[in-house]
Amino acid sequence: QVHLVQSGGGSVQATESLRLTCVVSVTTVSTYCLSWFRQTPGKEREAVAAIDTDGTTHYADSVKDRFTISRDGTNNTLYLQMSSLKPEDTAMYYCAADLLSAAYCLNQIYNYWGQGAQVTVAS
Repeated sequence: QVHLVQSGGGSVQATESLRLTCVVSVTTVSTYCLSWFRQTPGKEREAVAAIDTDGTTHYADSVKDRFTISRDGTNNTLYLQMSSLKPEDTAMYYCAADLLSAAYCLNQIYNYWGQGAQVTVAS
């Protein structure tokens, strides 16, 4: 069983930055597809960033050039650095991990999820 424990989130003003952290309870995090999703009430969960097993990163157009996904193999941690935040980035953010046969990890179906962290951006 894979467990993901998130930290970070909170309330910020527009243009400020925030970092989300997700510790993944696996032996080698780089062998897993890793991704960040977000969801607002009444809307479907949206994939915002993903990192492939070879380290290639992918982003939704809405966050490209503002968000950065990264992983640290020494402590099996996934990060999402969010900069230039906008009110429309307000959502519950979830990290996800899975062993997937797909080489491209964005917009895939994940079985393991973090507990979620609320990000609220005021204008």
